Amino acid sequence: MNPIPTHGVIYVATGADYRDLAQASARSLRACEPDLAIDLFTDDPAQIAGGLFDVVHLIETPHDRSKLDCMALTRFERTLFLDCDTLVVNPLGDLWTVLDRFDLALAHDVRRTSALIRQGHRHETPYAFPQLNSGVMLYRRSPAMDDFLAEWLRRYVAAGGYRDQPILKDLLWESDLRFYVLPPEFNLRRVTLLDGWEPLDVTPTILHSHRFMDHMRHGGTRISDVEALMDAERAALQAEWEAVGGRDDHPVARFVRSRPPGD
Repeated sequence: MNPIPTHGVIYVATGADYRDLAQASARSLRACEPDLAIDLFTDDPAQIAGGLFDVVHLIETPHDRSKLDCMALTRFERTLFLDCDTLVVNPLGDLWTVLDRFDLALAHDVRRTSALIRQGHRHETPYAFPQLNSGVMLYRRSPAMDDFLAEWLRRYVAAGGYRDQPILKDLLWESDLRFYVLPPEFNLRRVTLLDGWEPLDVTPTILHSHRFMDHMRHGGTRISDVEALMDAERAALQAEWEAVGGRDDHPVARFVRSRPPGD
């Protein structure tokens, strides 16, 4: 029997559309990291072609946040969880060594002036402590992390299907867990930042965009590559500014004006 790899990536996908997205993301990961172990948790393993994933696990009782069940079931000592609407564009490099010092690593969410992203479940935290995005999570197996994942799931169930990120924010605010905030290139939600970064600023690694799901939610053409994603993100950015009356000429004032009323 082959030994279990010490580190690997997991996806959680229920339903045909999300399985398709997970496979597209995994193919991009495999192109950058051909020897990395990649597992999938899904409600219908028979629909997954062989060769892409090392192990496909059955989700027996799927729900909207099955990832909260599956993250604790990883077979790896060090795990990178990826949402299905991601695209890996460069090798992960030494990302795993962050776990030499921390139990968990994840990136800030965007839209931090919005009520949705500032929201907690039990706690109101400072603006400087926003929600962290749960779509890309690097974590290691430890008693502290096992307890953290169990409590996240317990509170999610107790809240009756509430969004998982406000509960995650509460837990991080309360916890003594050692966690690290990743640079945005490891969970690039605002993909148009690629237009502004200089050559020595970053190495873009994991793109994470809801535009990969637009064909599922709004119909239209499936976005499956970086070029099409950038076109869609640039158009969406223009529409966002037009919705608040356009950009102010002053680079700081434009953001103050765009804040929701009452902020």
